[in-house]
Amino acid sequence: MIDAVAHLPLAMTMGDPAGVGLELALRAWLARDAASPAFFVLANPAALAGMARRLGLAAPIAEVAPGEAVAAFARALPVVPLAALANARPGAPSPDFAAATIESIERAVAAVKSGAARAVVTNPIAKATLYAAGFAFPGHTEFLGALAERDWGGKAQPVMMIWSPALAVAPITIHVALKDAPRLLTRELIVSTARIVAADMRRRFGVARPRLAFAGLNPHAGEGGAMGREEIETIAPALDTLRAEGLDVVGPLPADTMFHTAARARYDVALTMYHDQGLIPAKTLAFDSGVNVTLGLPFVRTSPDHGTAFDIAGQGVASPTSLIAALKLAARLVP
Repeated sequence: MIDAVAHLPLAMTMGDPAGVGLELALRAWLARDAASPAFFVLANPAALAGMARRLGLAAPIAEVAPGEAVAAFARALPVVPLAALANARPGAPSPDFAAATIESIERAVAAVKSGAARAVVTNPIAKATLYAAGFAFPGHTEFLGALAERDWGGKAQPVMMIWSPALAVAPITIHVALKDAPRLLTRELIVSTARIVAADMRRRFGVARPRLAFAGLNPHAGEGGAMGREEIETIAPALDTLRAEGLDVVGPLPADTMFHTAARARYDVALTMYHDQGLIPAKTLAFDSGVNVTLGLPFVRTSPDHGTAFDIAGQGVASPTSLIAALKLAARLVP
């Protein structure tokens, strides 16, 4: 398996064409070295060339098929053209470009399925813009799960993990309103999420016995029921199930004391009960080097841990650090 895919490129999506994705792709290619994994971008070649001119970047564009990307990578940024309209003005998002954004994601996944690429690296999308065009999924993570089910068959439960050398965090409820998180937080969801995290930490990250630390939902992890009973009635029983299966788990822990340096040394992944509970510390500690990894899929997907940054798109100030980290981690997870 490793030998069969090591020579393949990574498939990079363009993200929202009005955001920073095009600039980041150009800068990631310019920052390449001998150890950098080859990649191609699914985008509008003319839009990428125009962005390079706009920013004064010496990044030639090579329009290629996926199978030609590795050969072209040393001399130019390989771009696989899209059929849909993708020539947005930087900083001006529009539902008119939703079809191209979606096409870029679908074709990146299809490239992995067909054996033309070894992993998917996605640039940021704007959910509100996609929703305005009828997009039916809460976010990237859920859409990728649907594509996995469609193209590989079977049931997929995609799990978001923000990974960096400083901290790895997996929220159990993801793109839902905060008021809905307690209702959606069930024993079954906690158990299934933890199983996926543990399995992919072993399979993808090479951690033989992952140590999983679980946050409580309420302040002070419920303070023995005084501030809520979810820890007693939902979280603790789920952790008992996981311990009975042989997983190394601890919790529920007060979320306000589990992210300092000494606490982080005691676990490999923190599982939090809702999105911001985990992503705030993850992005505070490693905003530039953090990577969004989707676990529980039959393929590897990584992404920068930031958004579209419409406010700075096309201005030449966007940092490619997180995208470069996403490329390197994707290559590491599928050697």
